Amino acid sequence: MGILANTVSVCHFKVQGELPKEELHAWTSKQLAANRFNPIDQGTEELSLGWVHLDDPKSSEFDSPAACWRDHYLMFTLRRDKRAVPSAILKAHLEKEQDKFLAENPGFKKVPKQKKEDLKEAVHAMLLSQTLPTPATYDAVWDTENGLLTFSSLSPKVIELFEEQFKKTFEGLRLSAFHPYARAESVLDQGNQVLLKQANKAGGDNFLELVKENQWLGTDFLLWLMYQTMNEASEYSVNQPGILSEKEPFVAYLDDRVVLLGSGENGAQKITVAGPQDRFNEVRSALLNKKQITEATLHLETGDDHWKMTLKGELFHFASFKSPSVKVEKDNTTDEGMEREAVFFERMVLLEKGSQLFDSVFSSFLKMRLGSEWPEQEALIHRWLNVCSGCGSVLV
Repeated sequence: MGILANTVSVCHFKVQGELPKEELHAWTSKQLAANRFNPIDQGTEELSLGWVHLDDPKSSEFDSPAACWRDHYLMFTLRRDKRAVPSAILKAHLEKEQDKFLAENPGFKKVPKQKKEDLKEAVHAMLLSQTLPTPATYDAVWDTENGLLTFSSLSPKVIELFEEQFKKTFEGLRLSAFHPYARAESVLDQGNQVLLKQANKAGGDNFLELVKENQWLGTDFLLWLMYQTMNEASEYSVNQPGILSEKEPFVAYLDDRVVLLGSGENGAQKITVAGPQDRFNEVRSALLNKKQITEATLHLETGDDHWKMTLKGELFHFASFKSPSVKVEKDNTTDEGMEREAVFFERMVLLEKGSQLFDSVFSSFLKMRLGSEWPEQEALIHRWLNVCSGCGSVLV
């Protein structure tokens, strides 16, 4: 599903590098046009990759800034069309052509190697010409005010493809993954950033090392959220800048699905606990057996609005990020272009509100985790894990 759908899986990047001195709207439109998608449905090419309009994947003309700009948002979609011939079909047609060759050339007992390669190439080309390309699209919205880019895929291969195409298109710029440590830096004040730096277990600024050595950011956050869900009111207040007002109350809690990971005799063990939770007893038992929560379904609520996501703890990807439905009032004077703009801006508002709530609860956790109160909080969590639900006895 695209970024304009009510449910979408997204990851975030920070755009790094020096922006061009020329007018940004004109420059980005020119760069997108130079790397636009070219259709291959009338040819035999196997692959085509390029940019199209976010709200119209059939259109790849970026002849004006209006095609990809709305206010301070730059929006574009990576489209990849690919033809593929199933191996079983290719094999069947190739065998048929080889039999035909042998019938026409009785002096050969088997098809020569070079001839076999030529036949395979010809059959493959023939089948490609009869195969329609399969399209795939991946949306991106770049907020040029804060440098945050939202991308609508969690596939490592697609993300790598997008990063390469972005770097190729916008020369001098690159994408930096907004991983847990980077996100933590962004939501903390200067004093707590110093404490975060002290808690940083990575030896340098390498992305992979920052993620690998600071997995405690995700595992401790999810463990703390689970404890808060079962033992506290799960009530927080907005403490990050954005659309929602400062100190606006909201609720955040875990439910529905929890994934844990740990080592066992046969290697890594993954446990998935699904369905509405009562006391998280199965999860608690796994935690006592040295498993760690790696992802969970997080709910965020303020007023009548409800957001839901599966938080991937290692990279802070938002899987199945469901926002309130977009509601756009229309009348007889509303044309299609105005409606598209209204839907886009309403969708951006909802996504940014959800991210603001997430960042606020993450900031609340970090201030606890990095502060002097954490040892006491950690002791309470461990005590709760060891007390059997409903009986008051200790699990051993």
